[in-house]
Amino acid sequence: MAVAVQTMPFGSASGLLSMLEEDQTQLQVAALTSLNKVIDTHWAEVASSISVIEAMYEDEFFAQRELAALLASKVFYHLGELDDALNYALCAGSLFDVNETTDFVQAMLTKAIDEYIERRSSPESEDEIDQRLTSVVERMFDRCFRDDQYRQAIGVALETRRLDKLEEAVALSPNPGESLAYATKACQTLVTSREFRLRTLRALVKMYETVSGAETDHLNVCQCLMFLDDAEGVALILGSLVDGAEDERLLAYQIGFSLHENEIQAFLNKVSAQLVPVAGAGDTTETDGMDTEKDGEEKPVGEQPVAPRALLRSVLSGELPVALHLEFLFSHNSSDLLLLKQIRTAVESRNSVCHSATVLCNALMHAGTTVDTFLRENLDWLSRATNWARFSATAGMGVIHHGQLSEGRTLMGPFLPREGASGGGARPSPYTEGGALYALGLIHANHGENILPFLLESGRSSNNEVIQHGACLGLGLAALGTGNEEVYTDMFRILRTDGAVAGEAAGIGIGLLLAGLGPETKQREILNYCHKTAHEKIIRGCSVGLALTAYGKEESAEPLVEQMVRDSDPIIRYGGGLAVASAY
Repeated sequence: MAVAVQTMPFGSASGLLSMLEEDQTQLQVAALTSLNKVIDTHWAEVASSISVIEAMYEDEFFAQRELAALLASKVFYHLGELDDALNYALCAGSLFDVNETTDFVQAMLTKAIDEYIERRSSPESEDEIDQRLTSVVERMFDRCFRDDQYRQAIGVALETRRLDKLEEAVALSPNPGESLAYATKACQTLVTSREFRLRTLRALVKMYETVSGAETDHLNVCQCLMFLDDAEGVALILGSLVDGAEDERLLAYQIGFSLHENEIQAFLNKVSAQLVPVAGAGDTTETDGMDTEKDGEEKPVGEQPVAPRALLRSVLSGELPVALHLEFLFSHNSSDLLLLKQIRTAVESRNSVCHSATVLCNALMHAGTTVDTFLRENLDWLSRATNWARFSATAGMGVIHHGQLSEGRTLMGPFLPREGASGGGARPSPYTEGGALYALGLIHANHGENILPFLLESGRSSNNEVIQHGACLGLGLAALGTGNEEVYTDMFRILRTDGAVAGEAAGIGIGLLLAGLGPETKQREILNYCHKTAHEKIIRGCSVGLALTAYGKEESAEPLVEQMVRDSDPIIRYGGGLAVASAY
């Protein structure tokens, strides 16, 4: 027999609430159904009977337990108890409809996804995820797919670490290529966990290869492989493009420029080493390549089959981009020499601080332009600099000539340590020689493969701390991020001489050498030496160096950071703070 429910008089839910106390199940179900419809306006009254509603859900013999759970969830939602509201919403099962657009459903979905993300982000609790919670998230994905909200599905998949749903969203989308590009960008910019980001990038690379209907975006694939430190994979793609048609070759050059802007030389050297032209391929058509005028821009580099690869390698090595950058800076140089002359005139020459500031001002104004007119016109004025001011003035030339890879040593020749001659002619000041070695590092920063032997020999052949100081800084810049074992051995030898001046630069130089690599063994060696030495300069240099080794390592750097910030030495704790900034 159907139960007729009267319309609520005077806008009150009291009649329906009294029906909850009845013994007949039909009356209770009818009351629950009606209350569920008016809960948004009468929740304050219903809240007084929440214990009765909860008791109905707890009763295993009650036929409409899920309806009671849904009503209890809505009551707790209006009371602001979102944890209890989500718990009862999950208990409501299929009655909790994720397709509704009400504020209650949206709030519960947000809370459910946040809870699911938290559980998925915690390895120890991942196996304990409530299956009802998983079911709600699954239904949310189905809703996204049904409404063609594929980007939203990709975002939720990345947040919840569901790579299976990421693949499903890309495969179901009408434009897989566009969806993959969006997923790649979102992964690189929004995913905070380094470990999961690398897993996602591997999955994206695989999807680029396997998803039907997705045109391979070689630039995005190479960027993914770059983040994965997969030099071999990048080399294979670049090799296939550069040996292809003209459009593919141009794309290879574009990717090469992009890699040069975003990666350090250790990775680029690995890629370049695998792009060495095959000798046999060039021998068969060498004459044809010499006679062909089709690709005139590549002809000077070599024969036709070898020229594209040689040009690509020049892009990866930095030879071509740096040359173009130098040409641009020189042609667009608008610095005001008259302003510099006025500053020089206004500054008293005896004031060493202002003298040094003027020299550095010139270096920064002409950085990378190769314009050293002011220095050549004021040699007598410059010669008044002494000691470390002279070191900085000489190093400033490296800032001006940054990128002059082929002529750097010639430009700095008059100031560099003279090989094997101790008595032939007057030698420059050690501060000048040290500054010149530092300048060489600035000139060849991140492109120092050819200058490393000279800098190594300069550091070995002198026991003067100032010269070793300049050599270590130059070596760190020239071998930036390469982890070169020979360079590390030499700088660590200088560090262990326990000279304050040379040791400080050795610590910083080692940090530059190991930037972004984070080798635990070497980090321990440096940290142990910090505890042995009594020189604050060395501790400071090593602390800054350790911070540099953590560059970009994110959560992988946590053990080092934890050890440094808990150290008893305040300088090492200061380095720990720098390491946090460097890691992220």
